[in-house]
Amino acid sequence: MSVRVLLWYRAPQGEEQALLEAFHLISGRLAGTPGLLGSQLWRPAHDPADFVVVSEWESRQAFETWERGSAHKADTAALRPYRDPRRERPFMLLDVVAAY
Repeated sequence: MSVRVLLWYRAPQGEEQALLEAFHLISGRLAGTPGLLGSQLWRPAHDPADFVVVSEWESRQAFETWERGSAHKADTAALRPYRDPRRERPFMLLDVVAAY
């Protein structure tokens, strides 16, 4: 089954557009990455400064291979300044165990 990766970000007031542009930049760089099925940028309705990137991978192995790769940190650097400082862990790895 596939894997979802959630990453939490927070944009300082007035920097929401910069965070959105960083997401688009990174998405372009990651296009064609083996195992990456897609990614989305979510914004909770209750707090427009919060953002969640949700990526879908065909397997945990595909995600971990990419994460250990040499390009991973450079390719995702544009969003790093926006990591949500309120969270102990800025990401969550979720295995899909059932789907319809």
